[in-house]
Amino acid sequence: MMAQHSYSGIKAFEGCGRKYHETKILKLYPREETDATMYGTAMHEQAELFVKDGRSLDDSFKFLQPTMDRLVSMKGRKFPELEMAVKETLIPCGFKDPDYWCRGIADLVIVDDDNYTARIFDYKSGGDKYPDTDQLMLMSLLVFKHFPDVRHVTSGLLFVLRGTVVKHRVDREQEAELWWRWRERVARLDAAMYHNKWQAKQSGLCRKYCECIGCEFNGRGT
Repeated sequence: MMAQHSYSGIKAFEGCGRKYHETKILKLYPREETDATMYGTAMHEQAELFVKDGRSLDDSFKFLQPTMDRLVSMKGRKFPELEMAVKETLIPCGFKDPDYWCRGIADLVIVDDDNYTARIFDYKSGGDKYPDTDQLMLMSLLVFKHFPDVRHVTSGLLFVLRGTVVKHRVDREQEAELWWRWRERVARLDAAMYHNKWQAKQSGLCRKYCECIGCEFNGRGT
């Protein structure tokens, strides 16, 4: 069966092949919810319902009101929590299509049909010290496939607790080159799967925080 990919999966593999194999493929360590992940999930749900249904924000999320008001006032069709997927031929398909090749969920997409543009917004409840715009790049590429009239996509990481924004832009003319860059990243994961070789990569998080306790770089099991 052809491998299927997402940005989070590729990033996890590039962070450490062994951890990816043990957590994503073998599923040796079930994902545990933390206060931070539950807060992030609740925040995304609040934002989605505000845009989709006009539901008022709960008191604990009222700080989002100015941001959400600005977003809904922007010109264009609004697509909260938009699921997008493509086949390996880059033909758009359903998010749960059994032969999808790559997929992702954008927190909010706003398509301005009159100006042939789109905006993507990704809500972040964490810190803004190490912003990662590669996810925005992939979401932009998926938007191009699902909205073929769009000529350029502007996007932003919204660090809502910090009040900061990291912006990104992709033009239609860049699409082919950027898809090839994505294919190069995917190819490295595909090669690891084909050869069943999963290289461990040591980092500052290994010793105390990684769940792969059998790894030689992990100190939690000693």
